Amino acid sequence: MSIVLGPNQYGKAENRVVRITRDTARHEITDLNVSTSLRGDFADAHVTGDQSKILPTDTQKNTAFAYAKKHGVSSPEDYALALAGRFLDATPAATSARIEVEQYAWDRIPVGESGHDHAFVRRGGDTRTTVVTLERGAEGAAPTPHVISGLKDLVVLKSTGSEFKGYLRDEYTTLAEADDRILATSLVARWRHTSTDVDWNKTYDSVRDTLLELFATTYSRALQETLHLMGQAVLERHPDIAEIRFSAPNKHHFLVDFSAFPDVDNHGEVFIAADRPYGLIEATVLRDDAPAAPEAWLATPGFC
Repeated sequence: MSIVLGPNQYGKAENRVVRITRDTARHEITDLNVSTSLRGDFADAHVTGDQSKILPTDTQKNTAFAYAKKHGVSSPEDYALALAGRFLDATPAATSARIEVEQYAWDRIPVGESGHDHAFVRRGGDTRTTVVTLERGAEGAAPTPHVISGLKDLVVLKSTGSEFKGYLRDEYTTLAEADDRILATSLVARWRHTSTDVDWNKTYDSVRDTLLELFATTYSRALQETLHLMGQAVLERHPDIAEIRFSAPNKHHFLVDFSAFPDVDNHGEVFIAADRPYGLIEATVLRDDAPAAPEAWLATPGFC
């Protein structure tokens, strides 16, 4: 039996990059959490301690900040693509570079008709995400980009228009069937593009709006059905998206039992919001002719 080094990668995680644009008196803010990593021929660093092929993680950190100034951040996707290209150029032993970006939204403090020029309030709610993997091509060939856009912590709830019944039952089943229930989740969604010729910001807004629209307007026989309808609508509206993956914890709401209080009725009005345990529904909706891209999803946990 021999013991060998398996898959590995290294990088700098969670660089908090805040870019203020001061070209005019009306400033703009872009707030990012940037994680970088490199994969490739780095066995010597692990096996013999030879660091000659290693681009230090501190250099990766510095580059993330420098590129926020040098290239700006028109979108997290373009910024991540630029960073990934730089790391492949700077690290000959790297076969791919992976850049993960979370973007936190800020709104102008509402002073005057259009908000304050340079004072902001952090917006609550969902976070925009991006994972870019740039894979080195064969000798003389351009690198292959994989771009996954997405969001997380999109908490949504509908107070009716959902049921859950007709499921398997055995001696351990106690759940009552529901003809009318609250449906709620904290949605994570990631979608893979087939091109980099994309208006990233416009597409992100459109996909997010589609997810919200379908959640709100379609009757749900299960969270699984709702996710499928949401994913189907995204792919129908965006031919450049190959697949969309969901991870959706079911945020259970249980009707409070007022049977001990004869003068208190509960006709679907008062619930206990239970945070755990919870059902976790995960699904992928994809085009059946879309080429697989396993490299794009490496080190992206939380999906089936």
